[in-house]
Amino acid sequence: MRVHGEVSDDEAAVAAAAGEQVPISPTAASAGQQWLVVGYALTKKKVKSFLQPKLLALARKKGIHFVSIDETRPLSEQGPFDIILHKLTSKEWQQVLEDYREEHPEVTVLDPPNAIQHLHNRQSMLQEVADLNLSNGYGEVCTPRQLVIMKDPSSIPDAVAKAGLTLPLVAKPLVVDGTSKSHELSLAYLEASLPLLDPPLVLQEFVNHGGILFKVYIVGETIRVVRRFSLPDVNTYDLGNNDGIFRFPRVSCATNNAEDADVDPCIAELPPKPLLEKLGKELRRRLGLRLFNIDMIREHGRKDRYYVIDINYFPGYGKMPGYEHIFTDFLLSLVQSKYKRLLSGC
Repeated sequence: MRVHGEVSDDEAAVAAAAGEQVPISPTAASAGQQWLVVGYALTKKKVKSFLQPKLLALARKKGIHFVSIDETRPLSEQGPFDIILHKLTSKEWQQVLEDYREEHPEVTVLDPPNAIQHLHNRQSMLQEVADLNLSNGYGEVCTPRQLVIMKDPSSIPDAVAKAGLTLPLVAKPLVVDGTSKSHELSLAYLEASLPLLDPPLVLQEFVNHGGILFKVYIVGETIRVVRRFSLPDVNTYDLGNNDGIFRFPRVSCATNNAEDADVDPCIAELPPKPLLEKLGKELRRRLGLRLFNIDMIREHGRKDRYYVIDINYFPGYGKMPGYEHIFTDFLLSLVQSKYKRLLSGC
């Protein structure tokens, strides 16, 4: 393993943003410490948001070495890696990674490409939540009623009526491909405006939720929740005085932070921890994923009824407070678990 000379956090961040191998301090190596090598295959935008100086600095202190994977070279000629982090969506890359997993079962891939595929389609991503039928003493977790429209916008009003969906409806692109466009929303108040939508898409019944969304970040077994401003509630006046299609950019981004906002405590109250732990555990098992987030809302006026409206793979962890500690601890725990299994002969 090659170890580079001492560099500053800023220099490391620049190298990461440029897609180059991130230099690390030789301190640990000179002291005989083994490095945990994490190869990453991420877009430039993801590298910039995820491999922040504070993460790189803490990773070096803990003996974690991030290495950029060169997509133009055979993966088997790179490394060796202990862990591979990735968020590339091309079919070619997915096949490369699947082949590599078969050849190198000792390497932990976060996460398996075939499992991630489940979240690339909004028709299937919420099915596991619906199948859970999760309800306990802390609350109930549901999914909005929804309808998939593949083509022919003129058929949407009849399809909505046949499905018995109630306006207003939130329209989302069917395919989630990592682009900003795939996270854009549209809100349709009137039946006459439905043919203006652009399939393929998913229509979800809008649920009033006090204008607050909970982003539930999952990193292995760790769960963190942050509040974001969301679409405002819709009332009878809105339904009678709005027509057309209202389009919104990505609603729950970090700029819509609602952590310190003056919000009704009943609306701002976070979902109960036991409920989130149960939901996170079940979805990790059912989805086969360890890095994802859940967009959740609480029905306004119903303290214990929650709706999952989206699930995202490898979300913007850089926006999560303290993510550098959570993520480095998670990476180290993976190696510790593997070591324990080897000792036990499992």
